[in-house]
Amino acid sequence: MSFSNAQAALQQYKKINVHSQMEGASPHRLIQMLMEGALEKIHIARGLMEDGKIGPKGEHIGWAISIIDGLRISLDKDVGGEIAQNLEDLYDYMTRRLIEANLQNDVTLLDEVGDLLRQIKEAWDAIGERTPVHEPAA
Repeated sequence: MSFSNAQAALQQYKKINVHSQMEGASPHRLIQMLMEGALEKIHIARGLMEDGKIGPKGEHIGWAISIIDGLRISLDKDVGGEIAQNLEDLYDYMTRRLIEANLQNDVTLLDEVGDLLRQIKEAWDAIGERTPVHEPAA
C-alpha cells in the first residue's frame, strides 16, 4: 500500500468513526464534538501556516469558521438569554479573528481563537450531561 493510499484509508476511517459517534451522540456531546473539530482545524491550520502551505491553511481555517458558525447557529437565545447572546458575540469575534489570521498569516491570532474556544469547551465539559429531573405528578 502506497503512502497516499494509506492516507486515504486513514481519512475514510476517520470519517466513518466520526459519523458513527454522531449517530448516538446526545446534543451535549455533539457540541463537544463541534468544538473539538474546530480546535483540530485551527491546530492543523497553524502547522500549515508555519510551513507556508497557503491553500490548505485557508481550507482548514474555512472549516474552523464553518464549525464555529454551526455553534453560533445552535444557540437558543430564548432559553440561554444573556449567556447565549454573549456566546454569539464571542463566536462572531472568533470568526473575524480567523479571517484576519488567514489574511495576515498570523499564528498569534489562531492561538488567540484556540485559547478562547478551549476555555468555552472546558466550561461546556464541566457542565456535563444534564438530564432533566421530572417531578412526579401530584
